[in-house]
Amino acid sequence: MAELRLLPLLSSGTEIVHALGLGRLQIGRSHECDYPASVVDLPICTKPAIAVSGSSPEIDRLVKGRVVSALSVYDVDSKLIASLEPTHIITQTQCEVCAVSLADVERAVQNETGTRAHVIALEPYALADLWRDIQRIADACGHAEQGRELIANLQNRLQSIVQRARRAAMRPTVAAIEWLEPLMAGGNWVPELIKLAGGRNLFGMAGRHSPWMTWGQVIQADPDAIVALPCGFDLTRTRAEMHWLAERAGWKQLRAVLSGRVFICDGNQFMNRPGPRLVESLQAFGEMLHPELFKPELEHSAWEKF
Repeated sequence: MAELRLLPLLSSGTEIVHALGLGRLQIGRSHECDYPASVVDLPICTKPAIAVSGSSPEIDRLVKGRVVSALSVYDVDSKLIASLEPTHIITQTQCEVCAVSLADVERAVQNETGTRAHVIALEPYALADLWRDIQRIADACGHAEQGRELIANLQNRLQSIVQRARRAAMRPTVAAIEWLEPLMAGGNWVPELIKLAGGRNLFGMAGRHSPWMTWGQVIQADPDAIVALPCGFDLTRTRAEMHWLAERAGWKQLRAVLSGRVFICDGNQFMNRPGPRLVESLQAFGEMLHPELFKPELEHSAWEKF
């Protein structure tokens, strides 16, 4: 069997490859792949097709414009990918708005890059999908046992956090906000993480795409805690965008604000990246919601108080 040449085109794929112990076989990356640090010097095979330095509403407008016109929000360097001669390309299926099949994704990647590499298309919507995606990569690369071992390790760590969270005296209501303007609630695996961490999620459904929401819904629910985890934003960027919430009518009267239970997260590295560090994301939720049970080990890296 020829040596594997792995090309993850999404950050979670890169993290899974390295968690499986196959990082030495990675030959390139996407512009978003930044963990572990050893990947930053690899050839970058994608770039955003829109400006990502704007405000929350500006980015939202540009993304929606690309989706409406059936264009991707990323550009792929087909020539570079072809020159790297990957044996495996790791990508993911599009969201249901685009409604394309797994076969469609495989054909598109192969035709676009001019390579006959094996395409591994991940489909993450819930924690169970993460386990399947890890095993899918491990199986495709001929390392099935390493996949099973990694999954068992991650699940054991996750259960340890869950058991601790179950000792909580109360389960606070949580508004997880994935985009600040317009408002979007955390979906997919985020509601699942909140429940496992001993909270009661108010908006968004486990295993379902993140839904749009209104400020009126937040005011009416009056959550015990608000967690801002904008997709693609780190802590600094999230804090800079929090005025979209803090300047709204009724903000200062919310229970979460009055009790000091408003948190900002590095949603880019943690909560919105469906890779092995979703276990750390669960730990972060535990630290935010139940400081009496969890030491703030991830404060200032995964989360901070606002």
